[in-house]
Amino acid sequence: MVRSRKDILTDLADSVLNMNEDKAVQVAKEVLETGQDALDAINNGLVKGMNQAGDLYDKEEYFVPELLICSDVLYLALDILKPYIKHEASEKKIGCVIGVVEGDTHDIGKNLVKIMLDVSGFEIHDLGKNVPLADFIEKAKEVNATLICLSTLMTTTMDGMASVIEMLKKEGIRDRFKILVGGGPISQGFADRIGADGYAANASQTVAVAKKLCNKEKSCDALSAFDENR
Repeated sequence: MVRSRKDILTDLADSVLNMNEDKAVQVAKEVLETGQDALDAINNGLVKGMNQAGDLYDKEEYFVPELLICSDVLYLALDILKPYIKHEASEKKIGCVIGVVEGDTHDIGKNLVKIMLDVSGFEIHDLGKNVPLADFIEKAKEVNATLICLSTLMTTTMDGMASVIEMLKKEGIRDRFKILVGGGPISQGFADRIGADGYAANASQTVAVAKKLCNKEKSCDALSAFDENR
């Protein structure tokens, strides 16, 4: 008997939240065997569970080790499901350079955003954490990216985002890229003040904002997690 979509999504979310690798793999395979949508399973199952783990982290019921294990479980299931995500054949991937700005080593939120932009059809170039500011620009030029995503959790490194934008202006290439900023201390006011093109306030906005910036709004229903509070 084929189980309902709701039950399968619930099990995927629970497997991530409860750090159950075997369950995550089992249910991910069930998604494929029963012909259910892989992207739906990722967005409304795996990522939902990761967001729940993030909520527990905010409440100090989970800590960094638990979040890392949850992330590992998510990746195991994601590796099974990702090859079966349906993209439109004519859809050209949009290049995205993403990283945590220099001076900050908090990258859990950035990693979640990377996953969701990836499964939503962006071509991801992840520079990691504590990224020298010039590296964002050099990589964006190298891969002819459209979008640069800058993340930070620390107030002391926020100004690095403004510096990246100023560096682009000095090179005369500011108009070549869309700049999306996010993270715990970032606000819409800050984004406007530094001249960023977009800002995502929480986990449910990032992919939608990125797609809007890049004129890629079709099928814009993926969840995301550009929220360094996670």
